Amino acid sequence: MNSDSLSGLTVLITRPSNQQHAMQRAIEARGGEVVALPLIEIQPLTESADIQDLKDKILQLDNYHVLIFVSNNAVKFGAEVINDYWPQFPVSIDVIAVGPTTAAAASQLLACELIQPTSGMSSEDLLQLPQLEDVNGKKIGIVRGQGGRELLADTLRQRGASVDYLEAYSRNAVSYKGQDFCARVKSAKVNVLTVSSGESLDRLTSLLADNKELMQQLSLIAPSERVAQQATEAGFKQVHNARGADPASFVAALGDLKINQE
Repeated sequence: MNSDSLSGLTVLITRPSNQQHAMQRAIEARGGEVVALPLIEIQPLTESADIQDLKDKILQLDNYHVLIFVSNNAVKFGAEVINDYWPQFPVSIDVIAVGPTTAAAASQLLACELIQPTSGMSSEDLLQLPQLEDVNGKKIGIVRGQGGRELLADTLRQRGASVDYLEAYSRNAVSYKGQDFCARVKSAKVNVLTVSSGESLDRLTSLLADNKELMQQLSLIAPSERVAQQATEAGFKQVHNARGADPASFVAALGDLKINQE
């Protein structure tokens, strides 16, 4: 058997539908099997007040010193509106992306130079960038979905920055009954769970609340040390840190997991 093979692994992908395909192709290309049950769905803004708020901030885009994209979805939905009002992206803004995939998407869609951390893909890693150390008096925009972690904005405000959220899309929980969800996981013979964020981990933990044996028996791959620790505290017993939310990081973690099982 090829040492790179993921044969024998049946992996539950819980990320939103529009983010599943690259991960699924990467796993299947290595001989693994995939079960896709999205826990969060990404959708465009629908409330007129939310749409107007985003528009108003983007019309003032050249007032920002720094613009931060925290995900691929932030780029996809944010760039769509930015390009409607700014045919040429303002050259005076430092544009920061949370990881290489997000940076590549922003570079392509906005035709601008990107800054990204080399140490990881979390808010903590972003905060270590030199461009975000001395931000006293600067105006910073964070492009994201509605809701989410406050660490990045809170820390930048503590450093003296004025921070706005440019919330470009909504995240909505997919409705499952816990019993039905667990039955599908069991019937598909899933042996590895994955989550791409703390939010999806919370949703998975809730769905498995009455099936503690799955939390203890199945391996779980998380995208960062923070989410891995959160999973351990929630009761998962075999937690692995992929050190990145991109498909390549998860596939590498699955490969390590397969080797350790042999």
